[in-house]
Amino acid sequence: MNRENPGNVNKWIVALTVILPTFIEVMDTSVVNVSLPHIRGSLSAGVDEVTWVLTSYLVSNAIIIPITGWLSSVFGRKNYLLFSIVLFTISSMICGSAPSLEVLIIARILQGLGGGGLQPISQAILLETFPPREHGTAMAIFGMGVVFAPILGPVLGGWITDNWSWRWVFYINLPVGIVAVILTIFCIFDPPYLKRGKLGIDYWGLGLLAVGLGCLQVVLDKGEREDWFESNFIVALSIISAVCLIMLVIVELRSEHPVVNLRVFKDRTFSFGNIIMFTGFFCMFGSIVLLPLYLQNLMGYTALWAGFVLGPGGIASLLIMPIAATLLKRGGRPHLLLTVGLTLAAISLWMMSRFNLDADFVSIAIPRIIQGFGMGLFFVPLGAATYVNIPKEEMGNASGIFNLLRNLGGSFGTAVGTTILSQRSQFHQNFLVEHVTPFNPVFQQRFQEILHHFGVSTPNVVEQKKALAFIYQEVLRQASMLGFNDAFWIFSIMTGLLVPLALSMKTKRSTELAAVH
Repeated sequence: MNRENPGNVNKWIVALTVILPTFIEVMDTSVVNVSLPHIRGSLSAGVDEVTWVLTSYLVSNAIIIPITGWLSSVFGRKNYLLFSIVLFTISSMICGSAPSLEVLIIARILQGLGGGGLQPISQAILLETFPPREHGTAMAIFGMGVVFAPILGPVLGGWITDNWSWRWVFYINLPVGIVAVILTIFCIFDPPYLKRGKLGIDYWGLGLLAVGLGCLQVVLDKGEREDWFESNFIVALSIISAVCLIMLVIVELRSEHPVVNLRVFKDRTFSFGNIIMFTGFFCMFGSIVLLPLYLQNLMGYTALWAGFVLGPGGIASLLIMPIAATLLKRGGRPHLLLTVGLTLAAISLWMMSRFNLDADFVSIAIPRIIQGFGMGLFFVPLGAATYVNIPKEEMGNASGIFNLLRNLGGSFGTAVGTTILSQRSQFHQNFLVEHVTPFNPVFQQRFQEILHHFGVSTPNVVEQKKALAFIYQEVLRQASMLGFNDAFWIFSIMTGLLVPLALSMKTKRSTELAAVH
């Protein structure tokens, strides 16, 4: 009988047990986005008010993820996993039946608290259930959930909302949650080294973590809407977050029983892996947020067709992840596969920076597919390499940190990407407007062509204003297109700069890992 699996449960059943609720939980970070207008109308809420449906979930999620390892050691991993799934499922039911926005937001907070622990717990269980030489396989299974779920979320959420109701976006979690609870009861066991006991509660650490990460997530989610540091609200939260997180580092490094053990960063491979994960998801999620905006705002795509552009990239990731896992299992070096993945991701983003207003569907979909292959080769070897020197006793804590930085990378990427787009579009607009003048012969030529297109030979003031409005709209489109190009180019450079860092990671072949363990 396996010491770390007392019930001797098949590893694939264990994988299904933990990835099922994790997939739904990750998808819930994005599935509600497209339902916000329907929720706002149904609950008579304002635009700013209804966005708290998203922010409340992200805040509670961010707070709970890094302390998952500590909570597992206090209550037992199986007990905590069961509690998380039950809380997530019950709060989903409350979300779906919420009679008011206030009830919905409270339920979303509970849903985030329940779902936050699922990601690090599932990753830790997978890494322990699969032998070291199959850690690539474990990360491929985990990656299918955390990479594909956010892409599927908006498409599924839009379809459910249009065909049923926004409430069913939450109700679909119920059968999955019930199945996950039953599987967890019979298939998940606490490993013997996970000693439950009365640990000293790090009250300072818990408080600083909750306030620091909570404020940070609100800043990232609301910053663009509030015009960043032009808002006193954002400035105050930023200062509070910075002070609390700095104090958190000091307190945790001195605490005998830290709620988040930051000493794992002494391992260079783990540190490099977290930097690469944060920056990689920064660029990936930033681009995934911008791509639908480009398609819908500039190219006239519907939400469904924008989903068709994103979908092939997710499918490409699903196809390449098992291949990456097989290569690792057969002795491939994780850092070399990671380098290939980062290179493909950087190339795809560079191709996106070459988009224009005449691009067709295929020209847009191909870079997205290449990015999907790159992200598959990025996530699997990175997950396998990052934990190579982490002892099993610290796996829960390490996976909590790793997943927190992955989520924060996506949040930072979304916030920074939309800000770059806004500022660079304004910059290009100012530059282009300088050339829209009666003294510019090119402008005069285009102006006359537009009037001729309107069928006007002797234009009056109204017709001239229509032509100028048409030119101004085109200037805005061109400025916005250049803004998208700049944002994708910056993401491409950032991704490319991770390649030397990946090559410097000290990794071992799966056969060497098996020999060590």
